[in-house]
Amino acid sequence: MNTQVEASIYDYPVYYDLLFGSDVASEFRFLKACFQKHAGCEVSSVFEPACGTGRLLVKLGRAGFAVSGNDLNPKAVQYCNDRLAKYELPATVVVGDMSNFRVRKKFDAAFNMINTFRHLSTEEQALGHLQCMAKGLSKGGLYILGIHLEPTACKPMQEESWSARRGNLVVNSYMWSKGIDRKTRLEHLGLHVDVFTPTSRLRIVDHMEYRTYKYAEFLSLLEKVPALEIAETYDFAYNIRRPHVVNGRSEDVVFVLRRR
Repeated sequence: MNTQVEASIYDYPVYYDLLFGSDVASEFRFLKACFQKHAGCEVSSVFEPACGTGRLLVKLGRAGFAVSGNDLNPKAVQYCNDRLAKYELPATVVVGDMSNFRVRKKFDAAFNMINTFRHLSTEEQALGHLQCMAKGLSKGGLYILGIHLEPTACKPMQEESWSARRGNLVVNSYMWSKGIDRKTRLEHLGLHVDVFTPTSRLRIVDHMEYRTYKYAEFLSLLEKVPALEIAETYDFAYNIRRPHVVNGRSEDVVFVLRRR
């Protein structure tokens, strides 16, 4: 049976988690290495804004860190808390806006690894997010932020695809750029996610809008939050031994931000 729906991939946490969970081991190792190399404090508590299904929160929790997070999507929050409970960890993820939130207790490190920051569609939202993160971080704490920059010295990547499998469940995706509105700095993206089981096929048709950032534009935003400084930059290879010097050809960049 073939079915097609127009919906957000975030409303399908099982498929989302399978599709984007392939890098979790390298991301986990990279985060722990960043904590050791760049933090100006001992890292024992970790926060993830827009945590989605929480695949990294669970791994960090099982490794002994106190973990918490927020996300706008109630289905993702429930999925994440159920997963934490499965490993007898506190259900510490709440429904919340990553651009306007408070935490009861400061955290030592935080992360947002795969471009979710760009869902914040205005300068005010992006600034609010960084200000909230700075207020929530302990002095010397880290915010590890992965974003896709718009290159200035080459053509940008226009499409991406991913594929994942777990038993008889196969999930394929294809994302492409529909163009950028230069006035609003919003890139319009199409996304098709095809879900296959032995007896059915489901196509999820999604549309996303990501705010664009050239390197200079991100630096200009960061200057408005003096409590945060860039400790180092890497790429999505997550090699702690090979920092990445951002240039006009850089696209996937991880900013390791430290609380002054």
